[in-house]
Amino acid sequence: MKTVKQVAQLSGISVRTLQYYDEIGVFKPTKLSDSGYRLYDDEALKELQQILFFKELDFQLSDIKRIMEDPKFDKMNAFKKQKELIRAKHDRLNGLLGLLDKLEKGETCMSFKEFDMSDYISQLGKFREENTDVVIKNWGSIEAFDDFVNMVKDKESDIAKMAIKQYGSIEKYTEAMKDNLEHFTDRMEKMKDAKEINEANLDRSKALTKELVLDLTVDVESPKIQNIIHELVQISEDITQGIDMGENFWDMVIDGYFHEANIIAVNDKLYGEGASDFMGRAYKYYFKK
Repeated sequence: MKTVKQVAQLSGISVRTLQYYDEIGVFKPTKLSDSGYRLYDDEALKELQQILFFKELDFQLSDIKRIMEDPKFDKMNAFKKQKELIRAKHDRLNGLLGLLDKLEKGETCMSFKEFDMSDYISQLGKFREENTDVVIKNWGSIEAFDDFVNMVKDKESDIAKMAIKQYGSIEKYTEAMKDNLEHFTDRMEKMKDAKEINEANLDRSKALTKELVLDLTVDVESPKIQNIIHELVQISEDITQGIDMGENFWDMVIDGYFHEANIIAVNDKLYGEGASDFMGRAYKYYFKK
């Protein structure tokens, strides 16, 4: 058994961080000593190692906790995927270092590799070849799906900018879309099965939004407002059926309330002048908290 101080020295993580991991349930000690000190066995250290791999890949702690608490969580499969992602990150960093070397030497290098959507487009092609029946069922025809892929190619730069903004990188966007394609049939069936529930969720969301902006002079940090926001967020997550919306999804939503002219105009027309700003501040405080 190792103490929290020994684990901190071994892992390079501060004692306070390990204590925080325990407090939020991400990484708990194996047991407590008679004096109440945290103690960790070898299995716990293996778990910490896995957490650190996820952290290296920029996973949020809440996502790490959810993933590792899933009864279907497969450690070896996770290691395999982490290895693939870290290798991709390694290759990307090596490419950036090579570019910086050239720039330091005064060479002109107009590199826009970060906007390369070829891997995502390749995944769409693979999906088309391996799931012809699914494509026809949901797009109507192979030709319609091909039109969709061509649209992606035509708007590659715009989609890439969106992907980087919402997911953090093209690689993360591609991984999320790959997962969506791999589970496409299941998720489509779930959405059909949950159609009535989702319609009820949308109705509830509209009602909650009206309640949220009923009085725009209320403090957005008040428990009443924050409880409404919490329920709205939960409804949104229910509707998306576990689809990875990207680590910056809610940041983009909040930014829209503040800066997107169309969103501001619609909300202020529906709910009164300043409603969009009020909603943005309410969501911003919720995720900051």
